[in-house]
Amino acid sequence: MSAESERNRLPFEPNKKRQKPVKAKAQTPIVKEDVEKVDSKKPPFAKEEMAIPQVVSQRMVRRVAWLCGVPSVLGILTLVVSYLLIIYADIKLPPLLVLLVNMGLFGLGVLGITYGVLSASWDEQRVGTLLGLSEFTTNWGRMVTGWRETRQKKV
Repeated sequence: MSAESERNRLPFEPNKKRQKPVKAKAQTPIVKEDVEKVDSKKPPFAKEEMAIPQVVSQRMVRRVAWLCGVPSVLGILTLVVSYLLIIYADIKLPPLLVLLVNMGLFGLGVLGITYGVLSASWDEQRVGTLLGLSEFTTNWGRMVTGWRETRQKKV
């Protein structure tokens, strides 16, 4: 690994790359001994090595709860408030306006899920900032790098 990719590696990311499974050739028959050898192999990484640490996971959940929960609750409240205004206050709201406001708030909720996960610090020892802008740019860069590496491996 180069020094740059070592620096960008997540604290909970395994050190070694996972090996691709061996593809069976169509011409050779499968022998029972070969099957036993494949079954007896241990996976390259333990479950604990691949899992997101509890501290990081809780940090992500808290951010997602706020950034997704608040707009979603407001989206539901717009439906209730618009209904009450129409029924009890005799205020005629354009249905398209109610729909657009509702869709906008639920759309913010969906974006809140993504931003909540990406704006949390993925380092166990570092809490991160309140808004998480620097963490977002770091984590977004990690994702883009991962996508590019996967796409290059396929080609």
